[in-house]
Amino acid sequence: MISPLNASPSADVIRIGECTVTLSSREVTAPGARRPRRLTPKALGVLKALMRAPGAVVTRDELFAEVWPDTLPTNDVLTQAVTQLRKAFSSDDEAGTPYIETIAKTGYRLLVPVSAVEEPAAEAEASIEREDAAAPGARSAVPGPATGSLRSRWRRMRRYVLLALGVGMMIALLVLTALLLQRPAPVAASSGVLEDGSRVIGSPQRPYRLITATAGFETYPTLSPDGSQVAYEADSSARQGSTIKVQTSGNAPARLLADTPQGYSDRFPNWSPNGRDIAFARFGPDAGCEVLIASATGGAVRHVTRCDGTELLSFDWTPDGRGLLFGSLAGRYAHRGIRVLDIASGRWTPLDYQVAEDSFDYAPRYSPDGRWIVFVRNPQIGDLWRLPATGGVPEQLTADSAEIRGWAWRSDSRHIVFGRRVDSESRLYELDIPTRTLRDVGIDDAQSPAVSRNSEMLAFVHRKAQFGLFRVPLKDGRPGEPERLFASNGRDGQPMLAPDGRQLVFTSDRSGNYGLWWADLTRPESLRPVDGLRPETRQAADWSPDSTHLLVSGRDPQANPVIYEVSPRDEQVVALPVPVAQPLQALYAGDADHLLVVDRDAHERMRLSLFDRRASPWTLLASIDGVSQARFDPATRRVLFTRLSAGGLWSADARLSADSIQQLSDDRPTRWRYRTWAVARNGSVDYLSNRADCATLFSRISAGSPSVEHCLDAERLSAGNGFSAQADGSALYVALAVADGADIGVMELPEAPAPVFSAISNALFMKGK
Repeated sequence: MISPLNASPSADVIRIGECTVTLSSREVTAPGARRPRRLTPKALGVLKALMRAPGAVVTRDELFAEVWPDTLPTNDVLTQAVTQLRKAFSSDDEAGTPYIETIAKTGYRLLVPVSAVEEPAAEAEASIEREDAAAPGARSAVPGPATGSLRSRWRRMRRYVLLALGVGMMIALLVLTALLLQRPAPVAASSGVLEDGSRVIGSPQRPYRLITATAGFETYPTLSPDGSQVAYEADSSARQGSTIKVQTSGNAPARLLADTPQGYSDRFPNWSPNGRDIAFARFGPDAGCEVLIASATGGAVRHVTRCDGTELLSFDWTPDGRGLLFGSLAGRYAHRGIRVLDIASGRWTPLDYQVAEDSFDYAPRYSPDGRWIVFVRNPQIGDLWRLPATGGVPEQLTADSAEIRGWAWRSDSRHIVFGRRVDSESRLYELDIPTRTLRDVGIDDAQSPAVSRNSEMLAFVHRKAQFGLFRVPLKDGRPGEPERLFASNGRDGQPMLAPDGRQLVFTSDRSGNYGLWWADLTRPESLRPVDGLRPETRQAADWSPDSTHLLVSGRDPQANPVIYEVSPRDEQVVALPVPVAQPLQALYAGDADHLLVVDRDAHERMRLSLFDRRASPWTLLASIDGVSQARFDPATRRVLFTRLSAGGLWSADARLSADSIQQLSDDRPTRWRYRTWAVARNGSVDYLSNRADCATLFSRISAGSPSVEHCLDAERLSAGNGFSAQADGSALYVALAVADGADIGVMELPEAPAPVFSAISNALFMKGK
């Protein structure tokens, strides 16, 4: 007997079209099928949501919220669940039964009626009662005394007999079950059939595809407005430097955008709003730089402006295509803050907004609707900010002090896709601006996203580099052949040698999870992970002068920045009560009682502070503003540091006295490579960089002495987040790429969720108006 579904809310057997679904066992019986198909729990959850409203559209967001609550699922998990349902509803000799309809860019709809099947036991019981009531003379005969007594005794006896028979049958059944359990039943060999009834054909399909697959590096993609073509920066083994290539978002052969002169590099392509032109930068000898524009179909290029000596160059088109929007500029034409260049007249117009003296505003981009500009403030330790396109007060969108690896607007001007360094990789996230919520896009090892202006096509850089640890001997300041340490298939980084020259700590995901590792170099078998903390990739660990303790930057379970003090030999980990809101780095200032801390305050200002931790709370002794990274030099008892606002190196005495601050180098370390230096012997500093003919370049910075460069490794890049030097200057401990390369990936983004203007999200949205 069939009844409407809403009349039996607890029904276990459901009729859906011509199929029967048993909810408790997750089985679907289809007409003509040889056996029931079993659903996964998630597929059953999707089915329950659809069958509550047959014929009505259930959106993807509603399905995600119900079936995958408190998670960040990718679009393909829902597609897989619906595919399994469609297979379950089809017969063995027929596929594609129209039970579930896909509504493009919206969701799904159940096309067949749904009803509940009444329980067979209840139906049988009702039938027995009807038969008893209909028996002839069932209640009309009135027995006499003798007849009633006999019948009563017979009924009691029958009850006892039935009870004894039931107990006996149960005992026999238990004995038989025990005997059967002692003999394992034969199990048929697996035929490669999955629980949804499908067979194993290959690995699950990725949500994206790679359109480049050559050795080398393809980076910085930009999409044509309709998403049909991609331009990107490409390195070639046939020549030094990079070129700009253009190809379709399929796998057609690429073509050169323009001829790049020998000894020059073309970088940072950016497609115009009308799709006709591509702007890019050309770097040449002696730090030369200019911004050029070429037709997207190829041909002659035209000059726009000079950018000599710059680093972290960034620009975007204005919405009307008549100008370029530039971020802060360094070098010969340095400018602090965002400004617009009119291409026809060459006139610069600074944007009227608040910018701090030590801030570097990078990668500004107009929203597709032209109302907003979003940019990254201080990309070394950066966050996303937003301000009205006409200027005004900047509004902070993220507050994570993260290493931002590129970002892009979505076409709705409400969502942003950005790359962020997480542990040993970079991942893509989507930010909903009004609600400030994040969604993991679900792509491993991805960065530098670009989204087409008029569609939802996404391009990104897919780089899956593997770094290993190396000891590089130094003789007379020249690097020798690197020697591999503790080889693994993981990603190792930030090797920090203890002052005793024996202990080494580093970060790695070699165990499957990212963590801190320790080893005694004289006993390689001593290598082991240090449990109890999650290290931060942004800053390397710092050893105490007596080599017994470490200061490690990390995150607590709530993702708050924490400084840990670790005793690796004793495996003790203690979270320190650092009296700042966002501690980013900590160092021993010559002894165990005084610590140097780099932090970011409530006003987003970076600061280096000296604390005496013998009192509780700690005593602040001195501070220096605008510091991005610091090291303590025990030989000279100086504090060396870099700044956010400019490249170069500074020093101060151990007390951070204002009158002791002096600049040691005006160009190295560069602003972006602010972590690739280490204190060497005699007060000098070892620095790692790169150039067109050398992947890892070594130089030694000494005040008053010219720097000499040596190629440490011509092919392998060094990691950019820290290395260490042996105290006697005889060796470096670095992380070098043992497998590297970058390709361009493309995929269509799922439709952005419709705005939900709750009181909170609406208030957040209106803050920037």
